[in-house]
Amino acid sequence: MSKKILLSLALAATACVAQAQTLRIGLAEDPDVLDPTLARSFVSRIVFSSLCDKLVDIDEKLNIVPQLATSYQWSADNKALTMKLRSGVTFHDGEKFDAAAVKFNIDRHKNLAGSNRRGELAPVTTVDVIDELTVKINLSAPFSPLLTVLADRAGMMVSPKAAQAAPTNFGTKPVCSGPFKFTERVAQDRIVLERYAGYWDKANIHFDKVVFQPIVDATVRLANLRSGQLDFIERVAPSDIASIKADKKLAFSRITELGYQGITINTGKSDQAQKNPLGRDPRVREAFELSLDRAGIVQVAMDGEATPGNQWVPPANSFYARNVPIPKRDIARAKQLLKEAGVPNPSFTLMTPTTSDAQRVAQVVQAMAKEAGFDVKIQSTEFATSLNLADKGQYDAYVLAWSGRADPDGNLFSFYGCKQPLNYSGECRPQWDELLNRSRNTLDTAGRIKVFATLAAEAEKVKPVIYLFHRNWLWAYNKKITGMRTVPDGLVRPQGLKM
Repeated sequence: MSKKILLSLALAATACVAQAQTLRIGLAEDPDVLDPTLARSFVSRIVFSSLCDKLVDIDEKLNIVPQLATSYQWSADNKALTMKLRSGVTFHDGEKFDAAAVKFNIDRHKNLAGSNRRGELAPVTTVDVIDELTVKINLSAPFSPLLTVLADRAGMMVSPKAAQAAPTNFGTKPVCSGPFKFTERVAQDRIVLERYAGYWDKANIHFDKVVFQPIVDATVRLANLRSGQLDFIERVAPSDIASIKADKKLAFSRITELGYQGITINTGKSDQAQKNPLGRDPRVREAFELSLDRAGIVQVAMDGEATPGNQWVPPANSFYARNVPIPKRDIARAKQLLKEAGVPNPSFTLMTPTTSDAQRVAQVVQAMAKEAGFDVKIQSTEFATSLNLADKGQYDAYVLAWSGRADPDGNLFSFYGCKQPLNYSGECRPQWDELLNRSRNTLDTAGRIKVFATLAAEAEKVKPVIYLFHRNWLWAYNKKITGMRTVPDGLVRPQGLKM
């Protein structure tokens, strides 16, 4: 064989390799079920960004932008939303996306057993198919967060045919309409997606495959990035930022999250709430909060890469309740409260996911609370398992991060509403439900701010959640990757990403 032919073959092989590119993303946890209706973890939303398109999305400034819906219009009384749908869209099984599919998905979100979207869509009464590409969503009352709700999992569309064929185990082989289709999943090891040739926006997709690898240790994630085993990692350890910036092969991005890092307390989820003083006495919870220095936690556990906070939104957010400021650490007052409660040395178990940042937070909290007399035992638990234990009320207190939503209702309703799916504290108060519903039905921003101020004052007395800070989303990736968008929801959108 001549040298010329050999050279031609080599060039052809190189071209094939260049065209077939895989994006390898390191995740901080293994996602829970890959079903938009049932999922409840932040990390699953990262996977869904490549797998399942939504009716609408948000941009860097939290504006609503089109995705599967191209436009929308509110009715005069704000009790109905009519959406025009994108034509020519198909699901990964070849089935057509249309208004009937939207109706099926919203009904499924509302009615499927175990749905974590039910609370998000509670005001939705019915969905009307106007024509093939027009759908009307009817509400029991005006619902200000609806578009931001539809910009997340409640707006994700799955194939009705596939969902009906596997009503109980759809999440093991999900079929959506996003840029990549599901290929395989090996628990705690990898999730593999392949490019969907029929994707409506395929011109903006430049990878043939996406492989997600859960690696809970941030140091190991970074080592894999540096060695070339990964191309992109999320939730970088703040202590590694300086070395990443000094590495000429790596790029770095950050943005403040929409959510929070906090400690949820079992105050009524199960009988276990009454078995430890933290759960049964608000004075003990107040003492626990007063034993903590939020700024100190941010500095030690997060290397300063977070904003201290005591509510479901950051202090700079327009919906922050300024009538409930961040309390200062007060060890003397904490000890006095414990004395009044008759438990000078209370003991409880603090459950924490095995992720690096959660572990650091738990350890700093443990040391600070000890100064006030608390004996805090740390229980490190795999993330999906910790969610299940919280759901069953099999915990005392829980270090839980919430990635946040563009509207504060998304940080509140499912956590504080009676019998809502993410109400891990078990706190159920009718007056809180009334406030939550009033905030949803009020379209006036000033009116909503007043409602949130009232709710913040109420929650401050009970303290089912002790909010600590609002993280910066930190990403590191191969410097050859371009098109990275820093959207405050922390998700990795594959559209526009190139190597």
